[in-house]
Amino acid sequence: MNMQAMLRRVARMTLVGIALLPRVGMFAQSPQVKGTAVPKMWDDEAMRALEVPLANPIGSPKHAPADYYYRIPVRSIYKQYPVYAPGREPAGYMEWLKKQEPVIVWDDASHKPKLQAEADWIKAGEIAFDAPSIYSTDRGGFRVEDVTSSAWYERSGVPLTSNGVLPFMHYVIREKGKIELGSFSCGMCHTRVMHGGVVVKGAQGNFPSGPALAQGQAIPWPLWQALFDVPWLHPDPLDRLKPLSEEQVRILLASVPPGVAVRHRGSLFEPIQIPDLIGVRDRHYLDRTGLQQQHSIVDLMRYAALNQGGDALASFDGFIPADIPTFKTLPEPTNAGGRYSDEQLYALALYIYSLKPPPNPNKFDASAARGQKIFAREGCAACHTPPLYTNNKLTPAEGFTVPADARAKYEILSISVGTDSDLTLKTRRGTGYYKVPSLKGVWYRNMFGHSGWCATLEDWFNPNRLKDDYMPTGFKPYGETTYAVRGHPFGLDLTPQEKKDLIAFLKTL
Repeated sequence: MNMQAMLRRVARMTLVGIALLPRVGMFAQSPQVKGTAVPKMWDDEAMRALEVPLANPIGSPKHAPADYYYRIPVRSIYKQYPVYAPGREPAGYMEWLKKQEPVIVWDDASHKPKLQAEADWIKAGEIAFDAPSIYSTDRGGFRVEDVTSSAWYERSGVPLTSNGVLPFMHYVIREKGKIELGSFSCGMCHTRVMHGGVVVKGAQGNFPSGPALAQGQAIPWPLWQALFDVPWLHPDPLDRLKPLSEEQVRILLASVPPGVAVRHRGSLFEPIQIPDLIGVRDRHYLDRTGLQQQHSIVDLMRYAALNQGGDALASFDGFIPADIPTFKTLPEPTNAGGRYSDEQLYALALYIYSLKPPPNPNKFDASAARGQKIFAREGCAACHTPPLYTNNKLTPAEGFTVPADARAKYEILSISVGTDSDLTLKTRRGTGYYKVPSLKGVWYRNMFGHSGWCATLEDWFNPNRLKDDYMPTGFKPYGETTYAVRGHPFGLDLTPQEKKDLIAFLKTL
């Protein structure tokens, strides 16, 4: 039995059992807010079992102990002010900002928002979602000079709201008379500006981080090491960066399209499609490589803490990213870059769980009805199982041997879909697997494939993408004039009308 036939058989069995599935939202349940203490997030035992082991388990992180973590100072969240594109700001805006007093909205002492009803917590979570982790005065941050330059917007193609606001970053006043730009919040990657300038928070973001970073300050080699080094692999995949000039690195960054990002623990050469956080409550695994399990809201809190600097404190076979430039020891807690409080993380997670998709303009018409039948006939439901349109499982990458005990611990498919394996075999996020993504909301997403090679669903279902002379419409690997986007052959043999109908159905989800 070939792979396509097997999937169709599995899909038929799956569809029969859909009525027995738990109600959507039952997997990662939110605790009752009223009368419930904020859960302790950084627990040593839980942190040891949190992540799926890396493909080469010798590099799997040993996270910093709780005693150390809770001695890291909590970041103060300051009042934020909108960033306007040049010529769109109110008259005298920058001078007005210089006159504002510093206002701490939330810290670990006396400043905090109202936190009583669940609505209060969700509102406070949005504050944490937009809170920067880096300021323009820090190493590696975006600068005020960037967002006040018309050339920066023209070269990067940053989308704006209908009133000319850059929604991905904010101005902050931490010292009267000094305007700083706050960046690298959760919202920087997970905010999307839709057609017409409407903002959707939590969606796959479309801030062009690669082209924007390409115009900024040169990044020193030790910072690249902290972000991407995999020293236990030989050769180290980061070695590909060494011969490149500063200008070549800028070209490499500029090649990453909106909807795709270069993430820490990833690779400059294998950027990652930005995930949609809307509906993340129902996902069993977080990260494109299924790096972290999610059993409850506390796991989402842990994921946020790790991705806002916590995982840089881990030891990856003795390599500690936070210890620049020696990478051997933990820095003093006061020099560890700050952290969210558990209270802030709890609010953040509640906010993310509360997010709803934008209104879908695509109607379920006759074409979509035909596409739904094609979806069932072709066995798509075996992996993209209704009503979540994912089976919440992991699929092994080609070249990876699933460990003997892994299937008892994790939900793993027996097949590989054959997509490029470098992200999951050669990075610090690499587990050897890719998670099966949900198809819900694909109508407002783009850049498909785990590195975003195909800009649209039409491109993804184009059989020419398997050929060596294919020109990717999304991300094209550095140095390649053409590139075959291999793997996931399902749907490529449909007729043009069948593809049109299938895509019409997918866009209604």
